[in-house]
Amino acid sequence: MKISEILKKNKITISFEIFPPKAWDKIENTRAVVKEIAKLNPGFMSVTYGAAGTGSGFAADIAKEVKSNGITPLSHLTCLTSTKDMVNSVIDEFKANGIENILALRGDIPEGFVFPDAQHYHHAYELVNTIKQRGDFCIGGACYPEVHPESANMVDDINHLKYKVDCGVDFLTTQMFFDNDVFYRFREICAIKGINVPLVAGIMPITNTTSIIKSVKLSGCRFPEKFMKIADRFGENPAAMKQAGVIYATEQIVDLIANGQNRIHIYTMNKPDIAAAIMNGLSDIINEQS
Repeated sequence: MKISEILKKNKITISFEIFPPKAWDKIENTRAVVKEIAKLNPGFMSVTYGAAGTGSGFAADIAKEVKSNGITPLSHLTCLTSTKDMVNSVIDEFKANGIENILALRGDIPEGFVFPDAQHYHHAYELVNTIKQRGDFCIGGACYPEVHPESANMVDDINHLKYKVDCGVDFLTTQMFFDNDVFYRFREICAIKGINVPLVAGIMPITNTTSIIKSVKLSGCRFPEKFMKIADRFGENPAAMKQAGVIYATEQIVDLIANGQNRIHIYTMNKPDIAAAIMNGLSDIINEQS
């Protein structure tokens, strides 16, 4: 099923992200994670393609596992470090495995990376164009409520985002954020600028202090004072920080839904217990629409 059709209904839709293993001997562990998260009946599950500088790994294998568990898969595809022939090959592999949804990403720039020749992609919109040409896919894109780290300002960032959407993006998923007011301002700007595709709010539960450091490094997101007080108070107690992080993320989601944002994507870092805890905290809210 195409994710654009799922999102078009604008019902409360909770989705999860998982990542494939780096080595084949770990794939059964990841398949077990998929099975556990699939039991939560998410709207869809996204499968990452690879971190900065890495390849696709076993993304197609895990996407097939998602599908075999009755859940719609969304396969990430990054293009920065791949030639156009390599990207075409991966797209064909997705098509051969019945994968209908692709999240088109340029990818993070590895340290010391130099943009290569014309056989490589420089921007995500170029990848969107390629995907459109090679099959009838539903295409997702990424966006940054707090401005892309490489953009000069919000105006520049929104203009680039609008161009990417106009190339054929069917929906957008935000990078993580921890202050909902940041998202609400971003949502309003998108509407004003005519970016009218469904917007999915990306939420990451921060369950340990190492995650905090990684989150800032990857996305440049800001933590509100309320969250920093939680981290200061519970950061040295792993069990307490995990519980507090789940509660904070759940409260974020409740506030988003109360303000009309029914499409939520959770970055669970392959932790079914975190996913389950959040879904338990939302059970009656989700069931309200039944």
